[in-house]
Amino acid sequence: MSELASETSLPTATIEPPPTLDALGRLESEAVHIMREVAGEFDRPVILFSGGKDSTLLLHLAVKAFWPAPVPFPLLHVDTGHNFDEVIDFRDRVVERYGLRLVVAKVQDWIDDGRLTERPDGTRNPLQTVPLLDTITENRFDAVFGGGRRDEERARAKERIFSLRNSFGQWEPRRQRPELWNLYNGRHRPGEHVRVFPLSNWTELDVWRYIQRENIELPDIYYAHEREVYQRDGMWLAEGPWGGPRAGETKVRRTVRYRTVGDGSCTGAVESVATTLDEVIAEVAASRLTERGATRADDRLSEAAMEDRKREGYF
Repeated sequence: MSELASETSLPTATIEPPPTLDALGRLESEAVHIMREVAGEFDRPVILFSGGKDSTLLLHLAVKAFWPAPVPFPLLHVDTGHNFDEVIDFRDRVVERYGLRLVVAKVQDWIDDGRLTERPDGTRNPLQTVPLLDTITENRFDAVFGGGRRDEERARAKERIFSLRNSFGQWEPRRQRPELWNLYNGRHRPGEHVRVFPLSNWTELDVWRYIQRENIELPDIYYAHEREVYQRDGMWLAEGPWGGPRAGETKVRRTVRYRTVGDGSCTGAVESVATTLDEVIAEVAASRLTERGATRADDRLSEAAMEDRKREGYF
């Protein structure tokens, strides 16, 4: 009996343990899972894409999530008209490279037809809300990917990965759902939509380390270069179509780089000699301020500036 059993028994299988992911691998896996969940739960998702580092990282993750199929979402850029030329050129090159559809909502169009009024301070970041919500409604987008991270700012730290917005595009804290065991509830009523933040758990340092690991191209503006700038409120601002130095502000030539990019009227540069990824990573690791806290004047308008914009429907 024992001889027969030994002759007919199957050979013992060797079970290999699953590969262990490092910290960046776990973040990548989570983001890819979120993007695939959105593709399965929603009908008309869109990725907010400005050409900045976080939205470029989002697009890179989307390419990996659905490869070898094309990215199944279009891109949306709310264009203030106050962008850095380097970033817009990069945006257009990336869109052409991947053969994607880019929807551009130009703030200037809303100003020209009277739906918006230019602010006295010339800053257009707060004017992005109406074009964004109008474009979401017109295109019937039901899920909107954003590159927001919880480490950037206090209001963003409160955000869920799936952030439900009402029919006016507004964030209502009491309607946000718990997110347990990587389960995401995309249920929404007609006219509502969900903002989705796959990078919620990333830090600025994670972003740069992943960019290095994946060899992701970024606009040159993120690396040290010489530029004419002037100082205001402790930040180095550049001259552009948004305006220039005020009385008492003098332009000087400095070696700077940008940690974040947006409306040029309120996005500051930092003095830096970091021209390589290794140098940028070392600089970010030593920094005591997030990129928004250090270089975004629109977040300094009030203690609750970002919170107010979120409630209005932008973030």
